[in-house]
Amino acid sequence: MKKIVMAVSAMMMIAGAAQAERYVMVTHGEGKDPFWPVVQKGGEDAARHVGADFEYIFNPSGDMGDMAKSITAAAATQPDGIVVSLPDPDALGQAIKDAVAAGIPVVTMNSGLESSKEVGALMHVGQPEYLAGQSAGNRAKAEGATKGLCFIQEAYNTALNDRCNGYGEAVPIKLVDSSNDPATIPTRAAAGLQANPDIDAVLSVGPHVCVGVQQAIDELGMSVHHSCFDLSPPVMDMINAGKVKYTIDQQQRLQGYMPIIVMHLYNNGAGLLPGANIPSGPGFVDKSNASSVAALAGVDR
Repeated sequence: MKKIVMAVSAMMMIAGAAQAERYVMVTHGEGKDPFWPVVQKGGEDAARHVGADFEYIFNPSGDMGDMAKSITAAAATQPDGIVVSLPDPDALGQAIKDAVAAGIPVVTMNSGLESSKEVGALMHVGQPEYLAGQSAGNRAKAEGATKGLCFIQEAYNTALNDRCNGYGEAVPIKLVDSSNDPATIPTRAAAGLQANPDIDAVLSVGPHVCVGVQQAIDELGMSVHHSCFDLSPPVMDMINAGKVKYTIDQQQRLQGYMPIIVMHLYNNGAGLLPGANIPSGPGFVDKSNASSVAALAGVDR
């Protein structure tokens, strides 16, 4: 009798494992940006909370063709849903449309808000990037900024361009390619700063960019209004030290967490779905609240 009970229990465990939902997240992060581990952790936490399996894929090359292939490969495994960032709709759109045509629910996150519906996604979770740029620019102008540079690490990324262009509505700016490599950002930043000695403001649209640009500012002995996007422990330190005025928080944990929850509800609730996209930002982190979020920066914020 004991053997029968054990056999039945084992069969139930196998059946339960076979029925577990499985979600795949594909992002354009290259593994150098402290932003993406927080997104990944959000997805892992959400999957654990709903009892699902989770796989995270990023492309070290940063090549959009490689990312499209990753989306296609993920779709071929027939997961219960795919979460995908959408920095380049032209390069990634067809792969996402093909996944949707194969019956796989897709939620876009982080970038690609304007193209999410067009590629067939259920919805988008992320920050309205142009609005975030406008918010950063309006505050910079109010704090005395008149002319600036926007250091951007991914020229192809529509979301990052929106940040720069939104900021530029209030403070005229020139875009400078910082690269995505922390080792080369200070050198490129220094070259951009030296070539534009009349600027009094700088926007860095990523946390590792913020660190590298501030290093160049310090080494050149310049005094400029420096604001950034996203959180990391070094960025919090620079805010507390008064070197960076503020950073825009898009709450990337939500960008990893909420899509998994949305698709779990969609798959188990007869298409249950929020009635609109979920904006995860923008919010300001400055000297008034940096200390309270410092312990979570790079982990859950």
